[in-house]
Formats: sequence, C-alpha cells, structure tokens
Amino acid sequence: MIKGAHWLMYSRDPDADRAFLRDVLGLANVDGGSGWLIFRLPPAELGVHPTGERPMFDLYLMCDRITETVGELTAKGVTFTREVGDEGYGLVTSFRLPGGAEIGLYEPRHPTAI
Repeated sequence: MIKGAHWLMYSRDPDADRAFLRDVLGLANVDGGSGWLIFRLPPAELGVHPTGERPMFDLYLMCDRITETVGELTAKGVTFTREVGDEGYGLVTSFRLPGGAEIGLYEPRHPTAI
C-alpha cells in the first residue's frame, strides 16, 4: 500500500536550499520540470514522540560518525546551530539551510529500522 514518503520543505530561498541539498549534501535528484528539483533521501524511519505542545514534524538525517560528518560539512561552509550533544538515544546536532530552516543530524545509539 505505502511505497514511500515525500517530505515537503517550505523555504524563503528555495533556489539556495536546492543548491545546498544538491551541491553540499550531495543528494541525488531529478528535475520535476522547470528546474524544480526533487531529491532522493536516504532510507528513513519514523519515530513518534509524545508532546504536550502543538504536534509537529522534525527532520533528522542520520550518520555513522557524527564528529567526522560535522567536520566534513563545516569544511563545506555549513553553519551548525548547536554543539553536538549526547541525548542518550544518540549524539545530536543541527545545521541551518541557506533559506533559514534547520535540519537535525544525529548518530543513533538505538536499534534502527533501516
């Protein structure tokens, strides 16, 4: 029944964010028409967390060695918005896209579904 997921991101500077995803993160993509890039994401999993606040979604990309990944991305000019922290379930940080949105990055310490 379900064959995949399509994540939508709304941006103040979509051209810069598309270039970042393509050139900095190296995500494979297809042109959906008129330069509208659609990016292939790595395999994914979905965790459902409790909240007493407004329901929301966050995107976290997973990596095997967060220190190395942060170093590689920093060398490419990526701005990290928080230091790597140990959250118990994994090592976590986040970075800012050119359009202003933040994406989380973490090295999981829990069993993954992928």
